[in-house]
Order: sequence, then C-alpha cells, then structure tokens
Amino acid sequence: MARDAAQIAQDHSAMLGSVSVITSVIATHNRGSDATDTDFGHDLTHDEKKARVARSNGYIVHMKTLDDWGSEDMTAIDAAISAANTFTA
Repeated sequence: MARDAAQIAQDHSAMLGSVSVITSVIATHNRGSDATDTDFGHDLTHDEKKARVARSNGYIVHMKTLDDWGSEDMTAIDAAISAANTFTA
C-alpha cells in the first residue's frame, strides 16, 4: 500500500508520540524516588515501565521499516529506539 504525503506525515507524528512515551517513561524511571504523580508512568513498576517502553519501541521499529519516508527526520526516532533497547535489555 502506497501512502500519500498526508498519511506519511500523520504516521511520523504518531511515531513521535511513541518517542515521547519512551523518553518520558525512562526519564521518570531515572528520577527514582524523586518522581511525582506529575511524572508520566510514576505509578508503574520497573517491569511495567520496561513493558510500556518495549510496546512503544516495537511500534516505531515496525513503522521505521516502511521505505517511503522521504525527507521525514528520523533523528529522534533513532535515538528513542536506541534508548529503549538499552532500557529494556
């Protein structure tokens, strides 16, 4: 299925949403006991945080395999994949 420019932009935006989940959960985890209820995922156990990061990572890894991204910037996505892989290892 070929995606048009609007679909590519929408998919890229959705991927950036997953990047936000990954970076937020990892940042909350890194705050440790200093995390508060305003920190995303503060109420998750370490295993639950790993699972949440793994799900979001799986999505962006899968979407990145599409070959029609054109000029969409993958810098933040690549960084999130790397961070997620480290966090879930």
